[in-house]
Amino acid sequence: MNDPASTPVPTADAHQGLHSDQGALRGEHPGRAPRPVIKVADLAWLEFTKPDLDRAETFAHDFGLTTAARTHDALYLRGAMTGTHCLVIRRGPGSRFIGPAFQAADAADLDRLARATGHKVRTLTEYGGGRAVDLLDPSGIPVRVVHGVAEEPARPLQRPLVLNTGTTATAARINAAQRPPRQPSQVQRLGHVVLSSRVFRRALDWYLQHLGLIVSDFLYLDGQRDRGPTMAFIRCDRGSEPADHHTLAMHLGPDTGYVHSAYQVADLDALAAGGEYLRERGYHHSWGIGRHIQGSQIFDYWRDPDRFMLEHYADGDVFDHTLEPGWAPMSASGLAQWGPPATRDFLGTTPSPRTLLQALSALREDNEIDRARLLGLMKALGK
Repeated sequence: MNDPASTPVPTADAHQGLHSDQGALRGEHPGRAPRPVIKVADLAWLEFTKPDLDRAETFAHDFGLTTAARTHDALYLRGAMTGTHCLVIRRGPGSRFIGPAFQAADAADLDRLARATGHKVRTLTEYGGGRAVDLLDPSGIPVRVVHGVAEEPARPLQRPLVLNTGTTATAARINAAQRPPRQPSQVQRLGHVVLSSRVFRRALDWYLQHLGLIVSDFLYLDGQRDRGPTMAFIRCDRGSEPADHHTLAMHLGPDTGYVHSAYQVADLDALAAGGEYLRERGYHHSWGIGRHIQGSQIFDYWRDPDRFMLEHYADGDVFDHTLEPGWAPMSASGLAQWGPPATRDFLGTTPSPRTLLQALSALREDNEIDRARLLGLMKALGK
């Protein structure tokens, strides 16, 4: 059981060659709550509605997911590793993101979270069962915390290719050619979700306080660091057990909701061959292949038939609870160590009446978007 009153852990200096050139300045956001209500263990699944479950299932299989269960009104998709299903797609009149579900570390955490928020623990009666507490984050996104959901057994995993590196004297593959098949990248598991919020700071603090998440990296706008970060890459706090560099990422923006979700595959060849498989079937490629800076993942981004963005990734960073946040300026060119420039499709900067209306609406509302912030975001995405 997590102890919210436990003493703070010693942290490693984030800017001494570990993962960021910069650490926090005095008085900046610490990247964690001192006494969180609970500490979630992982991201369990994401939930969507779509009008065509057949089309959604076809794309999911082409992307590398498999069907765990299907009813007339819902589709449950899974990766190959042991764990709960990782996507729930419900039949609905339109395509929309509902929200994420996080995995509580133990049953008592649900009771503690319910007491702290004034909500109830309820029994889940659909596929997988379990119990849940349903919340709303400050952006208005439904967030579910679950425990006791039935786990899917592991399936045989796609094996990383054996690579020859260096001299022939140390070759690992001899008298054997390398021929990775052009087939769907086998998704091993759901890695993370990225959300946009007009109330970024409030939403960030809510996730740190209620779910015990901790920040791996902050990004800030050029010339506006004194106003605080505008993006955070956030991981689960599993103590000394390493966790993904980010399970949740959030950024300030005029839109609210889903940006993309990411799914782990075996290696670069699985990612690239799977991408060619998707390309041959006419799916829209958004950006890649490249390697990120924050998180280090090798990435490749695709759009499903409903225009939702999904990422294949491999070789991501994992951090334990001792590493403190890194700080870096936000820019489009700073998203990757190598690879093609980030596309307008990926950045969401393609001009359209919808994006203009979102920006105007955000400026009129009581939120964290003002003219300086909006201009700073536009400048960052153009750099």
